[in-house]
Amino acid sequence: MDYCRNNNKSLESVNSSTSPCKKNYRTKLIVLSVTTILLLVGCSISAVLLVHYRNKGSKKSEPMVQPTQAISKTCNLTRFPTLCVNSLVKFPGSLTAKEQDLVSMSVNMTLQRLRKALDDATLIYDLEMDTGVRSSYQDCLEMLDDSIDLLSRTLSSVGPNVGYNGDVMTWLSAALTNQDTCMDGFGDDNDNNHMKDQMEEHLKDVWELISNCLAIFNGMSDKEDFSGISTQDGRKLLEASLAMESWNFPAWVGRKERKLLELPISAVQADFVVSLDGDGTHRMIGEAINAVPRESNRRIIIYIRAGRYEENELMVSKDKTNLMFIGDGMGKTIISGGKNAVDGLRTFHTASFAAKGDGFIARDITFENWAGPYKHQAVALLVKADQAVVYRCEIIGYQDTLYVHSKRQFFRECDIYGTVDFIFGNAAVVIQNCNIYARMPMAKQRNTITAQGRSDPHCSTGISIHNCRIVAASDLNWLNNTVQTYLGRPWRMYSRVVYMTSYLGEHVHPQGWLEWNDTFAFDTLYYGEYTNDGPGASVDQRVKWPGYHVITSRAEASMFTVDSFINGSSWLPSTGVAFNSSF
Repeated sequence: MDYCRNNNKSLESVNSSTSPCKKNYRTKLIVLSVTTILLLVGCSISAVLLVHYRNKGSKKSEPMVQPTQAISKTCNLTRFPTLCVNSLVKFPGSLTAKEQDLVSMSVNMTLQRLRKALDDATLIYDLEMDTGVRSSYQDCLEMLDDSIDLLSRTLSSVGPNVGYNGDVMTWLSAALTNQDTCMDGFGDDNDNNHMKDQMEEHLKDVWELISNCLAIFNGMSDKEDFSGISTQDGRKLLEASLAMESWNFPAWVGRKERKLLELPISAVQADFVVSLDGDGTHRMIGEAINAVPRESNRRIIIYIRAGRYEENELMVSKDKTNLMFIGDGMGKTIISGGKNAVDGLRTFHTASFAAKGDGFIARDITFENWAGPYKHQAVALLVKADQAVVYRCEIIGYQDTLYVHSKRQFFRECDIYGTVDFIFGNAAVVIQNCNIYARMPMAKQRNTITAQGRSDPHCSTGISIHNCRIVAASDLNWLNNTVQTYLGRPWRMYSRVVYMTSYLGEHVHPQGWLEWNDTFAFDTLYYGEYTNDGPGASVDQRVKWPGYHVITSRAEASMFTVDSFINGSSWLPSTGVAFNSSF
């Protein structure tokens, strides 16, 4: 091609009026012209051939592969089918795979993408960030690492014989929640936009890929023995046996744990004892947690004697599993703090105490955030542990008191206090036989008990409030109608909350539920009420949203019980906490 360009320049020289070539013989000019024309024709042919072969080569490097029938059928189950197809056709072996094989392939492919996202995100670690942005960035790294662990567990659990698996549904739902939490941490501040944009670029398609995995697994398993709550609109409800009335905890709580939860303190054999006066193995709770072995397969018990404990960043990390806290009782053993959003912390970091290690159990303790209503988001207790149990505990705060972040959780015989969105998150959680107290909020604020964060219709998550008392705290001045209390509002598109066989006090607004923003999520949320009583339980004036349900079917309501909603009968009995598996 360079040769042709040089010859074109020569031709321009020949035709110039100042060119000395005009003085040459006519025959030389004719020969030269013919030669030049032939060269130009040759160049054109060469260029066409070169483009043809380049295009042919590019087709070899990026083949336009048509998806197989199995891939097309599988990807039609998802919310992002184009991404699903484009990703799967590139995965080794997918073009000869059966539908059942594509479940593990989609998980494997997503796991590889998550690992790359984490590697890419760590490349910007040394960039200059202010304290808040740095905190949000580190949260994202933690969430990605946790999601990799969850997808790895999923990959080891899915096989060719796909059936419903509550563990897999929990892990994939939690991985989605992690991505939501990552991006939430940056907020909408202009100062954070640059870092938020970078993280969004690194996490591009990750959320959609995890969503696709969840949809594919759920769709495949649903064809056979799906036994959980409907994933979308209630049409898949299954009849359940409701004859059994059980006062034992669900099955993932074993005999030893059941006994531990009912034993008097004097009979408990603790591994570590925390005491402020030094009469124990440790003076601080954090020191005792640090002494606990990692990834323990046996139950480790920390007994925390009466006193007020306020320690910075008090947390049970992900690698501290099967840990049990036992206190001297509500109002006696108090884990306290005052961290809050107004002072510059992200909501995720305001918790007075955070439990992230699977199998966490707490008994007879008060968790408190004393920041007050004027400090806005201020978490008392954050739970991100799977198969977690909180029993006979007091959880006290104002806005965002109890953060049920993700995975499976069970609360029994607890007192929970708050004002705005004070039970929030995206766990699959049953709150049973508890007292839920609405407190006096800031001026012109309205109380909202729940703000559930389900962002995908296939997530096996939601808040089930069963056999509880929804009452006003002593400081709530609701009689003059200056304070209104609602059962919940939709934090995310597929928010899901039910109240069943509970007492609703007269402070509950007749409308029942509050909008988040205009008509957001009215069609996609699932809010339900089933045979509640009390002066606030009348449904005559409730909202008319398409997603609101007055549940009349016992079978439909049974899908939100301990046994069905959190697979409780498979793990709660091992904890030793009493529970109702059905009604």
